[in-house]
Amino acid sequence: MTEPAERKGYFVRLLALFPLICLINFSSVEAKTVYHKWEVKYEYKSPDCYKKLVITINGRSPGPTIFAQQGDTVFVELKNSLWTENVAVHWHGIRQLGTPWSDGAEGVTQCPILPGETFIYRFVVDRAGTYLYHGHYGMQRAAGLYGSIIVSLPEGVSEPFSYDYDQNIILNDWYHASTNEQAAGLSAIPFVFVGEPQSLLINGRGKYNCSLSTASGSAAGVCNTTNPECSPSSLTVVPGKTYRLRIGSLTSLSALTFEIEGHDMTVVEADGNYVEPFAIRNLYIYSGETYSVLVKADQESSRNYWATINVVARNPATPTGLAIFNYYPNHPQKQPPTAPATGPLWNDTASRLAQSLAFRARQGFINKPPVTADRVIVLLNTQNKIDGHFKWSLNNLSLILPQTPYLVALKENLTGAFAQDPPPDGYDVANYDIHSVAENVNATSSNRIYRLRFNSTVDVILQNANSMTVKNSETHPWHLHGHDFWVLGYGTGKYNISCDWRKYNLVNPIMKNTAPLHPYGWTALRFRADNPGVWAFHCHVESHFYMGMGVVFEEGIEKVGELPSSIRGCGESEGHHRP
Repeated sequence: MTEPAERKGYFVRLLALFPLICLINFSSVEAKTVYHKWEVKYEYKSPDCYKKLVITINGRSPGPTIFAQQGDTVFVELKNSLWTENVAVHWHGIRQLGTPWSDGAEGVTQCPILPGETFIYRFVVDRAGTYLYHGHYGMQRAAGLYGSIIVSLPEGVSEPFSYDYDQNIILNDWYHASTNEQAAGLSAIPFVFVGEPQSLLINGRGKYNCSLSTASGSAAGVCNTTNPECSPSSLTVVPGKTYRLRIGSLTSLSALTFEIEGHDMTVVEADGNYVEPFAIRNLYIYSGETYSVLVKADQESSRNYWATINVVARNPATPTGLAIFNYYPNHPQKQPPTAPATGPLWNDTASRLAQSLAFRARQGFINKPPVTADRVIVLLNTQNKIDGHFKWSLNNLSLILPQTPYLVALKENLTGAFAQDPPPDGYDVANYDIHSVAENVNATSSNRIYRLRFNSTVDVILQNANSMTVKNSETHPWHLHGHDFWVLGYGTGKYNISCDWRKYNLVNPIMKNTAPLHPYGWTALRFRADNPGVWAFHCHVESHFYMGMGVVFEEGIEKVGELPSSIRGCGESEGHHRP
């Protein structure tokens, strides 16, 4: 198997210069350190032919892919050159064993990186798989601050499936309004929603209809369909070869379906965990998820084929996202002779639920969950109002992050930094109608957190409900920092705590770090609170998290080592040393 070409020039492997702060035993293969030096700044880019300011890393969006091997230490020196904005970067899917301060969640594990400052993230990639990174301050992920992390197996260890080459695919949706404009609308009275995205991007490229830009009054030249920046991404394949496509989604709003014209795909990995292989034509993928699929280039090789993404779970107002599945030696930009697929019905919830239920851990790689949980937390997801502002809430509490990061406040016993009373473990199940707009939609802002007994087993039941719009329940992809969880089950309607647990898969459930909550349904997750630190658990829709759709878990804080001074400097830690 050849090494990806992108590997060249993007990192250098050196002998480890620092002791590994981790809780893992690796093989005898000597771990290495992968170095990256990044400058984060705004630049004008035209990813969908429409020119706007984009947050870039070393001039690129998506940013450079991080390639590493299981057990390596990743060292990222990040300079914030945004000048008028803070920044933080989350390493999505990396568990941060022994380094909770490098998780990159502003307000949870660190103070933000101020304009002009340089910050060092250092962490071990403890497992092979397909992962992501993205901005975790404000809504900067939607401004272009995102990329991929590919972790390979140690030398001499093989995957449980075979393929000839692999390719990385990262998906996104794209807005022409700045994230500051979007955030201002979400915070305004009257409420202004971000709306549907203007474009869908595959590997940072899409195509907007520039005639719409002219009609809306944009300046001449702002939108240019001949700009090479927005030519379709090409996925070049050799006829007869099998490809591992590593697909990740970092959309700010949209759930997507991905397909390659005329080709079957076999799912083999999800969020870094091996999947019992199953064949699909359409892959439903939600923000924050990663998958590996195997595709054989076994179709007529004299032509190219479309790779497409389409919006599902929302009534789409965004054109199909396009890439070219290029059969060598055809020209990479030679368009297929067929019309691009428009995907399955956007509101076919049953089909999406069926695919969620189809995932099983691969035989030989099953990590069975504990049979029972020590604690069960039921989280009712609702849309609410607080002082006239639209918010999202869990059990009637809408998350607002404190000025002092929880990790700092807890480790240094700064009890005034956030409310000390615990949030509720449930809601009024008997009297709440999940199919109607709540009679009283008012909620409360909160920075309370769940304190979990270290090494205990915790069940989280996510319960969906009607939003503040009649006959509307949205799809929410939920992401847990610092852990993988077992996905025990999905269901429709209201979760029945007395009997629905009997539907759980305790034999071979898949482990993931992100899972969808389907409309008017429930999702049951189980995890072990065995990673000392403070961890965010939130909806991965950018606007929903901004509006309060998240909770925070603390576990084993007394086992966390000495905090680096670089994560301090804000809130009650203001004035503490920051290099």
